[in-house]
Amino acid sequence: MTSAARAGPGREVRLEPAAARPSRAGRLLATVARHRAGLLAGLLFTLLAGWLTHGLWPAPGQRVLALNPADQTLYEWFLAVDSRALLGDFSLLTDRLNAPDGVNLLANTTVIALGVLLAPITVAFGAPVTFALLAAGNLAGTAVAWYLLFTRALRAHPLAAGLGAALCGFGPGMVAQSNAHLHMTAQWLVPVIVWQVVRLLRAACRSDGPDRRRLAGSAVGLATAVAAQFFIGEEVLLLTAVTLLVMAVAYGLADRALLRRALPAFAAGLTVAAGLAGFVLAYPLWYQFAGPQAVPTGTFDPHHYAADLTSWTTFSPLSVLGSDAASQLTSGPAEFNTFLGWPLLLVTVACAVRLVRRPVVVACGAGALVMGVLSLGPEVLVAGERTGLPTPYALLVGLPVVDSALPTRFGLAVLPLAGTVLALALDRAVAERGLARRLVPVAVGVGLLTVFPAPLPTTARPPLPEFVAAGHWRECVRPGGVLVPVPTATPTDPWPMRWATATNAAFGMPEGFFIGPYGNDGAPSVGTYRRPTSVLLADAAVRGVPPVIGDEQRRQAARDVRFWGASCVALTDDAPHPEALRWTLEALFGPGIRVADAWTWRF
Repeated sequence: MTSAARAGPGREVRLEPAAARPSRAGRLLATVARHRAGLLAGLLFTLLAGWLTHGLWPAPGQRVLALNPADQTLYEWFLAVDSRALLGDFSLLTDRLNAPDGVNLLANTTVIALGVLLAPITVAFGAPVTFALLAAGNLAGTAVAWYLLFTRALRAHPLAAGLGAALCGFGPGMVAQSNAHLHMTAQWLVPVIVWQVVRLLRAACRSDGPDRRRLAGSAVGLATAVAAQFFIGEEVLLLTAVTLLVMAVAYGLADRALLRRALPAFAAGLTVAAGLAGFVLAYPLWYQFAGPQAVPTGTFDPHHYAADLTSWTTFSPLSVLGSDAASQLTSGPAEFNTFLGWPLLLVTVACAVRLVRRPVVVACGAGALVMGVLSLGPEVLVAGERTGLPTPYALLVGLPVVDSALPTRFGLAVLPLAGTVLALALDRAVAERGLARRLVPVAVGVGLLTVFPAPLPTTARPPLPEFVAAGHWRECVRPGGVLVPVPTATPTDPWPMRWATATNAAFGMPEGFFIGPYGNDGAPSVGTYRRPTSVLLADAAVRGVPPVIGDEQRRQAARDVRFWGASCVALTDDAPHPEALRWTLEALFGPGIRVADAWTWRF
């Protein structure tokens, strides 16, 4: 409809109705249409992550990762301890393991931030559910974060960004680390850290002078992301810092004009970020390296956890083209960090050569080369044979912080660098005409298909004893007290820790699976020394033969119970050789009390 009114002699004014305001549903549909490529990428990443970890569902409490169940037991216990933050019962030194000394959580590879964030899920549904969600969520979240970085910071084509991000989130090393190493797969903050560094550089190199406001904002954002990543996965933070340092130097050398223009303001911004992060993390770092139950140096032998040179051209056993025989080239099923395979390696190198004039590609190449060399450890290993040739990593052995990282995991940093190069190569190819427009996408696609992952192997989880599952443990353990399972948990047999996990760490346990200062002269160790009574019971569990018990063994058992501060000793029917263990316990402590499917001795 229109209307007209006389505004003057011979003049008519026509009034048009105001445009109809779109409805909420219309605005939502418009937003979805505008971001359809990103939403599709996120959906595909989520579906792929769910497919890879589907063996843990629909009942995570009844399933377990077949290749690394011990570490899964440990991380579920970490999540259970973190969930106690909801009750105000949380400390960096937890008394819920290794009673009475406790465990320094920062000296272990915990995921405190994630555990606290997801504590409501853990309390409501159990730590196995939280673990399964994180196993899938870390993969998908990391890929989504890299996709956003590629599309927004590099302005890459959505297809190019999606394929590059897929390698970052689902590459061989990421899938391998998904075998229970939540602290290594939670990399979705790494692109945020990179983005803050990029924003810092752009603010420092403006033609009209540094943008001080953006410099300050980027410095604060960088410090925040670094501090958050510290409480998610400190080893990933170290790998990120080393990689970015190498890339910054290489980028500056490749673009000298940018270096001269941006260095003063960029360095100032990094200094502010480092100062802010240092202020926040000063106490946690002190607690980790000098606090109670701290371990000041690395725990594992860098020669053992080093990448084999031939692994770089080998397919991961966890990929569809992989072979189990390749597992001989690494230290364990969670450490296929360098298994890129020769097709993907050749394609990535070819793409880097094609884009070698771009400083960012030079920086990625330098970072990949340095991190790849560091992954070889102190000595070059070829096809399982030591060559005696030293590597640059030999100069880092024994250095604080750096020595805490496993050499082979430096290879993980190559995945996002390769993903960046592939994304840039694809982005350029789709904008070109001729042979490259078809050849590059095909080559990249074939290279990525050769490392396409297979679902993580899973198996049935042994059921918990009724004594724990039905809550009967409360009949013999004081609130916050110590329950001694028989036999006690060890790094090689940590299964009794599942008792505490099922109760969200409502009680403490002696000994167990953790990193502590029980080596020579306070050196790091996995687990602690076992008390004489614990050794006695473990021997009976293995041999099935009751030991000789005399007054000395009884007095020692009484001392060990007092040392642990135990409320209760429990022997469940699913223990190995339960009759031999029961006879031993009755000889030590007298007749037990039957509770559900357990024999108990209260103190």
